[in-house]
Amino acid sequence: MFADDDPRLSQLLDGIVRLASGDLQSRIEVSPARDELDAIIMGTNLLAEDLQIIYEELEQRVEVRTQLLHEAHREMKIMAMQDPLTGLANRSALLAALKSAQDNDGGALSQPVILLLDLDAFKSINDTLGHTAGDQVLITVAQRIRGAVRARDVVARLGGDEFAIVMPDTGGDQAAVVGQRILAAIKEPIDLPDRTVRCGASVGLSVGAAGRKAEDLLMEADVAMYASKAEGLNRLHVFEPGLLLIRRLRSQLLEDLRAAIKGEGLVLHYQPVVELGTGQIEGVEALIRWDHPTRGRIMPDEFIPLAEDAGLISELGLWVLSTAVGQLRRWIDADLVDSRFSVRINISATDLQSLQFIEDVRAVLKQTGVRPAQVVLELTEAAIVRGNDLDRYSLGGLRGLGVGIEIDDFGTGYSSISYLRLLPVDRVKVDRSLIEGLGTDPSQPALVAAVLQLVRACGLEAVWEGVETAEQAEHLRNLGCLSAQGYFFSKPVPPEQIPALLAQTSSQSNRG
Repeated sequence: MFADDDPRLSQLLDGIVRLASGDLQSRIEVSPARDELDAIIMGTNLLAEDLQIIYEELEQRVEVRTQLLHEAHREMKIMAMQDPLTGLANRSALLAALKSAQDNDGGALSQPVILLLDLDAFKSINDTLGHTAGDQVLITVAQRIRGAVRARDVVARLGGDEFAIVMPDTGGDQAAVVGQRILAAIKEPIDLPDRTVRCGASVGLSVGAAGRKAEDLLMEADVAMYASKAEGLNRLHVFEPGLLLIRRLRSQLLEDLRAAIKGEGLVLHYQPVVELGTGQIEGVEALIRWDHPTRGRIMPDEFIPLAEDAGLISELGLWVLSTAVGQLRRWIDADLVDSRFSVRINISATDLQSLQFIEDVRAVLKQTGVRPAQVVLELTEAAIVRGNDLDRYSLGGLRGLGVGIEIDDFGTGYSSISYLRLLPVDRVKVDRSLIEGLGTDPSQPALVAAVLQLVRACGLEAVWEGVETAEQAEHLRNLGCLSAQGYFFSKPVPPEQIPALLAQTSSQSNRG
């Protein structure tokens, strides 16, 4: 045993207190006695060394983990401000850059500018070639924009095919020059693995000033961009206050259109399709009109693009389908038409992208009891030729229902024997541009005959659109064409006028 007054006891106690307080480097001196107390002291020192090693390892792990957390936080901040596909800034980063540029406004001659850019043909590329090709187009466009601006300019992708550029200390004139340079760069062909595509853009430009909100400038650039789209492809438009009124009117018109689809105001007129040999009406094409409560009659070329931009085109198309087939049912019930009479209905490329559309057609046929063959769906040539796998599936599904499918605007740029042979279509409607010179241009009959031969070689028949004179009708009849429509026979008329036209053509045919 050891004595109570052994000084080593107090040294041991002091050492334990220091260790408890966190001084892990503290050690207790071992005496030459090497007795039991020294053994305890040595054990305490060994424990202190172990604790020190453990603590140092813990500190190292904490340091590493802290560094990892800092790096993860930094990466998250970058991700939160960056578009993952293109590596450009995102909307949050753009607004921050725009606000900073606003705060550092250099005066009237050197103001911050925002350019807002939307690709003109991206949707068709994405739908036709797939999202992988669409992503490659976006990456290429991002690189071209980045290469067309200054190093200090902030280029962002806001989502989809919409890009924006913040140019600090620039001014409107200089920014417009850069905008044109961007348009020229984007317009150049884009090489994809199996083909080359072109993709123009529309640009809106808004000039900032101190005290303006970044969101307001972005809104003004958006308004200007839509104005450039209205002017045509690959354009740049500078924001003007008057454009806000146009924007408000457009927004109001859109709300009115939503209400019209759900309520009243939309009407269908019907243009006869005539058998050239007999003069009888073989069917009609349904054409939509909008009787606006304050603006009067609005034609489809004004409100159809509005419906497409707002995502209302499918609702509008379903209304046309239901109304037109329902009207045909009423004509059948009134014994005005026989089972060969058909109604032609224009459908959009968007409809083909929706699996629901096939079910909508099936439901309308079931509800009305109309024979499927009496319903002919018309699609533009471009929509069919550019179609993807889903479009082809939809076309096959529609053919499975038994409805007719007709190519509209045939001959406007994509005509070829190969796709005519492959597509599940029954007829083509030849664009009016191919018969404009018929009767005045000596070479025109040969062209019409060649087109007719091409169509029939593919096992199809043609409807000739845009017939405006008796001479044109006679030429088509002599060339062996079977069907036509146009103002010479009748302009589009309300449904209540169709019975009189049917009676008129029937009596003329009987007299003939």
